[in-house]
Amino acid sequence: MNPAFNRRHFLKTTSLSALAASLGTEIVFADKLPKGYVPILFDENDALKGKNPDMIVQGDKPWNVESPVHLLDDRITPVDKMFIRNNGLVPDKTDVKNWTLTIDGESAKSKRTYTLDELKKRFKHYTYQLVLECGGNGRSGFQPPASGNQWGQGAVHCAQWTGIRLKDVLADVGIKNDAVYIGYHGSDIHLSRDPKKEPISRGVPIAKALEDETLIAWQLNGKDIPEFHGYPLRLVIGGWPASVSGKWLNRISVRNKVHDGAKMDGHSYKMPKSPVAPGEDVPQTDEYFRIIESMPVKSLITYPKSGAMISQDTELSLRGHAWAGDHAVKKVEVSIDFGATWQTCKTEAPVNRLAWQHWSTKVKFPVKGYYEVWARATDDRGNSQPMVMPAWNPGGYLNNACERIAVKVG
Repeated sequence: MNPAFNRRHFLKTTSLSALAASLGTEIVFADKLPKGYVPILFDENDALKGKNPDMIVQGDKPWNVESPVHLLDDRITPVDKMFIRNNGLVPDKTDVKNWTLTIDGESAKSKRTYTLDELKKRFKHYTYQLVLECGGNGRSGFQPPASGNQWGQGAVHCAQWTGIRLKDVLADVGIKNDAVYIGYHGSDIHLSRDPKKEPISRGVPIAKALEDETLIAWQLNGKDIPEFHGYPLRLVIGGWPASVSGKWLNRISVRNKVHDGAKMDGHSYKMPKSPVAPGEDVPQTDEYFRIIESMPVKSLITYPKSGAMISQDTELSLRGHAWAGDHAVKKVEVSIDFGATWQTCKTEAPVNRLAWQHWSTKVKFPVKGYYEVWARATDDRGNSQPMVMPAWNPGGYLNNACERIAVKVG
């Protein structure tokens, strides 16, 4: 078993409410369970129910789980291979029949509350494949280490979301001319369990909120959204850090200023406006930092898994995905000589805007020995992935260095 996914350890340290959430039902008489005991149903195959056993747990308070890159080979990411990035605890109880979504804020013409059933019946449904990537994906590559979960490259997925357009709901409510931002609010619980505190409440400028692909979703890959991913309602905004796609959604505020909710302050999901030296302590103010918006161009090699061993006369098939935030990928190239030369790959158009693009190619190796296959994507503005780590930053954000795998030819 992958030691990074030691379920037994996390079961011993997590809360009973989180265990109940992963089981999908209440643990009866939980208050009578002796201290230190774990329900026997939760053995090593039951933690994070519904997730692939090879998933890598970064932490369980809150749950942060990533996918090894080779598990991301599917065109549409299955739920069992989707990363989890939570900032708080999964809600203790979810009353779907009485779930509501409220639209309010300084720049809403009126305050309006919709039931889940009203949302589904009143507005037209849409389905999009959308890339959601943690802003800290690839953080483990920075040296010295930056603060936060030390993600590899697996905190990304492109799944299929179904719901209604946020812009249609905002049009129904009415928004004032001074609207500049929206902020979301969810039912997740602060780690302190203080009901007055929100674990996270982020948002986006009004122009991004009004894009066709910005959804209020209730389905993921054709089924109800699983609890870890925001059941029963989630904001889904592709191309930007996944932190703007609020889970367990119950309120959206239309703001006349940049939203000032939890995790909108300090350097959370922000980049320095000017280069900083590795390890430098930068004042956490807007004078020095800018909010991350569109994610940078990036690619993954999802097949074969790094460490592949092939014979010299074998032509190796390669494939993967590429994406570029709000933009499209123009080309993907691979190199087997550490970037000295590059071979252009076949790159497919996205299924819809903000979906990742699939690429493939075949390579031959001249002699026996060790090789690295590097992949480099270029977007429609001419921006390419750097061959080396991008500039260090305190939050360890936006590492989009070239993806690479090891291959032994013998």
